[in-house]
Amino acid sequence: MQQEFKDKVVVVTGGANGIGKCIAEQFAKNGSHVCVIDKEPGNHYVGDIADKCVIESFVKYIADNYGRVDYIINNALPIMKGIDDCSYEDFQYALSVGVAAPFYLVKLLIPYLTQGASIINISSSRDRMSQPQTESYTAAKGGIAALTHALAVSLAGSARVNSISPGWIDTQYVEYEGADALQQPVGRVGNPMDIANMVLFLCSEKAGFITGENICIDGGMTKQMIYHADNGWKLEL
Repeated sequence: MQQEFKDKVVVVTGGANGIGKCIAEQFAKNGSHVCVIDKEPGNHYVGDIADKCVIESFVKYIADNYGRVDYIINNALPIMKGIDDCSYEDFQYALSVGVAAPFYLVKLLIPYLTQGASIINISSSRDRMSQPQTESYTAAKGGIAALTHALAVSLAGSARVNSISPGWIDTQYVEYEGADALQQPVGRVGNPMDIANMVLFLCSEKAGFITGENICIDGGMTKQMIYHADNGWKLEL
């Protein structure tokens, strides 16, 4: 796989920490040129992709320095606020980061996409299930999951477009025991490498027949039916 990714140009949004950082590091280890944008200060392009002008400036930076793009990883994290305390502006900001920015970034980078290009959108298992008070984040993740198959059709012949929906991913690589681990069919909490491995696979030639798909990587949690007092599950009030 290292030879396949050597000298490829990879764009990663929200790549300063967590899953995005892991993805960027794995591409770099495989010899790729990685362009990270994040609003956190660091040795990368610094800017908030909720701002249209920041996206335009970032694209110019990529064009001026590389002139092409092989892979786009839309990973930047929307804010999570619920209906009780989420203002209209908060909600708009979440959608700007989570949906509008990926759309606009891809739109501007279309002229620079190479043959065999791949776009990966990082959604969430919250695109299909929810906890209370998560409306801004959940709406943004649902939006990018839907945006994925729309882009896959529009960009047919130019790029493959897929999304990944992570479940519980501990970005500090904590190894959980007891209920936290056992509630998941695989018996553990996920870590960023679980997502990075899939990103690299979907960008590889091995995934050349996969586009428009959403792949949920959650240890099986969204497939497990839970009923009170059944199979050892109990709701304690």
